[in-house]
Amino acid sequence: MKNKVHSRHHRQSSGFSDKSQAYLHIHLHALFSSLGRLCRNSFTSLMTIVVMAIAISLASGFYLLLANMQQLTANIEASNQISLFLKSGVSDRAGEQLVQQIRKNTQLDKVVLISKKQALKEFKDYSGFGNALDVLEINPLPVVIQILPKNTLNDLQSLEQLLIELEQLAQVDFSQMDMQWVERLQSIMQIMQRGAILLSGLLSLAVLFITGNTIRLELQNRQDEVQIAKLVGATHSFIQRPFLYTGFWLGFIAGIMACLLVALMIMMIQNPIENLSILYDGAFNLLFLNLTETLVLLAMTSLLGILGAWGVLHYQLQQIKPE
Repeated sequence: MKNKVHSRHHRQSSGFSDKSQAYLHIHLHALFSSLGRLCRNSFTSLMTIVVMAIAISLASGFYLLLANMQQLTANIEASNQISLFLKSGVSDRAGEQLVQQIRKNTQLDKVVLISKKQALKEFKDYSGFGNALDVLEINPLPVVIQILPKNTLNDLQSLEQLLIELEQLAQVDFSQMDMQWVERLQSIMQIMQRGAILLSGLLSLAVLFITGNTIRLELQNRQDEVQIAKLVGATHSFIQRPFLYTGFWLGFIAGIMACLLVALMIMMIQNPIENLSILYDGAFNLLFLNLTETLVLLAMTSLLGILGAWGVLHYQLQQIKPE
């Protein structure tokens, strides 16, 4: 009895393994046969892939432009600081105690105290009135606290609230920060982010339609083959399989070509941008697509190719009737 149960279990396992291997073989055959068909129609396939690659490279190029702009704003964010001018009666020691109190705020990245002596020295160095200031018996300049908030370009409302809280401190006479500059820069970044989303959406639709039209033409060229397959009882899934893999190859190869185009564009402007950065005493390095972003891009373009093919096949196969 045990031998019969073991034999039956062995046959079931063997049957499942055979079915899995056959299923894998069918898909591998469809995958590589569709690639071979694309290679045989190399000129038509290349034209389609190039058009798709240009559309994809525009979207990914705009994404990189936005990423580099965000890197640039992160670099210049240090100039967007709050200056607290303390009341004239506040001493350097009292200012230092206030700095320790302010540093407890988790919204702040950096807090620096400029003493009265330091402020007077800087004023002498940059104003040109050094000799005239030497005759002053009393230092008229106040203690200044310079504060750099965290993520100042991402949450303007929190920044405004922080400024109000700092101004309410008893030792503060007045504060200074260019809020208008922050608002303008944040508005520009928001426009660019939404523009990137809209452009990516439109170009994704373009890739879908290009793939769909290519598959439609391929299906028309193979209409007799499809009709014969339907006559012998082939399912729509079986007929769709090689066309779906064709859509996959179109999207995948176009994604690779788009990555190369974007890298080429970045390399062409890299040296002039870095030279300009050096002239302004900066250290700005252009960003390329990293490995994760490249893999995500290839996955998205492959999926768009499959979806574009499936959308056309789902409709067109209903219209083809075996004669």
